Amino acid sequence: MTARRTPGRRRRRALAALTLACLWVLATFTACSPGRDEPVTLRVLAGSELADMEPLFDDLRRETGITLTMEYRGTVEAAASLASGRYRHDLAWLSSSRPFQLLLKESGRLADSPLSTSTMRSPVVVGLKPEAAQRLRRAAPDGQLSWADLADAAAAGTLKYAMADPRRSNSGLAALVGVATAAAGTGGALRPEDVSCDRLRGFFSGHALTEDSSGRLADAYARGEAGLDALITYESELLALNRAGTLRTPLEIVYPKDGIVLSDYPLMLLDPAKRDAYDRLTSWLRSEPVQQKIMERTLRRPVDPDITRIPSLRAPLGNALYFPDSQAVVDRLLADYGSARSGRPARVIFLLDFSTSMRGERIANLRATMAGLSGADDSSSGKFTRFHQGETLTVLRFGGRVLDERSVTYTGAPDLDRLRGFVAEDGFDPGTAVWSALDHAYRTAADAVAKDSGQRVSIVLMTDGENNAGISLDTFLARYAALPPAARAVRTYTVRYGEADPQELDRAARATGGHMADATGQSLLKAFKEIRGCHE
Repeated sequence: MTARRTPGRRRRRALAALTLACLWVLATFTACSPGRDEPVTLRVLAGSELADMEPLFDDLRRETGITLTMEYRGTVEAAASLASGRYRHDLAWLSSSRPFQLLLKESGRLADSPLSTSTMRSPVVVGLKPEAAQRLRRAAPDGQLSWADLADAAAAGTLKYAMADPRRSNSGLAALVGVATAAAGTGGALRPEDVSCDRLRGFFSGHALTEDSSGRLADAYARGEAGLDALITYESELLALNRAGTLRTPLEIVYPKDGIVLSDYPLMLLDPAKRDAYDRLTSWLRSEPVQQKIMERTLRRPVDPDITRIPSLRAPLGNALYFPDSQAVVDRLLADYGSARSGRPARVIFLLDFSTSMRGERIANLRATMAGLSGADDSSSGKFTRFHQGETLTVLRFGGRVLDERSVTYTGAPDLDRLRGFVAEDGFDPGTAVWSALDHAYRTAADAVAKDSGQRVSIVLMTDGENNAGISLDTFLARYAALPPAARAVRTYTVRYGEADPQELDRAARATGGHMADATGQSLLKAFKEIRGCHE
């Protein structure tokens, strides 16, 4: 006899079948669709300053299933390790991708640039002690400070600052690019011709403290703030120092009016196989709640301009400067920085024509030029090209013969007063022995480099007339060729003024590795500023 199936039993069987079907559909969907919360661990090569993001990583893991394993390095160092293309990480998260992009461009591999997404922003700016800021503002016509004002004060010895090493840290490199761009005064990205001469030697003379990362720099500044006036680093680092209350004197944040370099903390995908996790991570980082948390915790600016800033981040950034698009430009800036940090002293020998044709307006212009280089020129270019502390300045006056020679090493205002006083003396001579004077200057230079082989020496020759006494240019060039190699390495930069022979001046300058500046179509001061800082 067959058992009768009750309605309840049939319902239970139908429900079980439906449940199995639903489980099969769910399993099939899960197997064929990417799991949004599938756990994944990503290896990240990160800029050292991003350690302050780690408190957010628990939220990241809980909300997305992503775990980040961070290896910290300075951005510049990290960029160099990535340039080979042999990646050991899934992602790179640096303060800026610009150093890396330049290295890729130089190697002809720019097309291999990894996918990149900006995650937050912070400019490199200046934290000034209030008394230093007030002192600098009193000298600024509009009260707004510039990189040029900082360079001027550093050259005069009244500003000592901390800045990370640009050879290792992006904050230092961004500051260096910002200052150099302001010194070039073109408003565009730096070109090789903009850095052919070192316009930053005065600025570098105020660099009193350095570290290889912005974090270590902030710690070092907090320990040694008594002997410093300023800290140049990320806006976020300065705000964090002030918020922590560890400084005896909180810093006033200054956004130089001639521009800043902005870091955008790009997250770069190195392993394309991790694209899904990368997209999940960048979406999370750029979401409004997370951007708000980043802003409040790290004091960096959100990438979304519509997110309301906290009060400390509402100051306008001003002019954002372009980063150079040539590795050669960056290499030259770093070489100039390295030379300044090496402690190599700089010496300039000025050969100044005091023939009778220089009387009157011409000598007045020369004296005004020397005063301008001593700090009287308040233009932006003047502040970058003025004499700087530690520089030795030799003035050799000549007419038909060498009239006299004096040197000062600039340690304070009285040294420049003595220099200007020397140039203010009369005592003109009827002849013009241009090449005999230059021959004498090379003997002076040869003695200087023999005593100190690390000294950087250059010669500036200014004349308003043709050679009519002493040796000829050919004789000088023959004597120059016979000099020891160290003396031959000293370059001459000539300044044509009045009726001076441009062909001979240009020939002499080029023979020594220098060049000629023509003051017949521009002011004498502009011609001198054109060749300031030219050594190599």
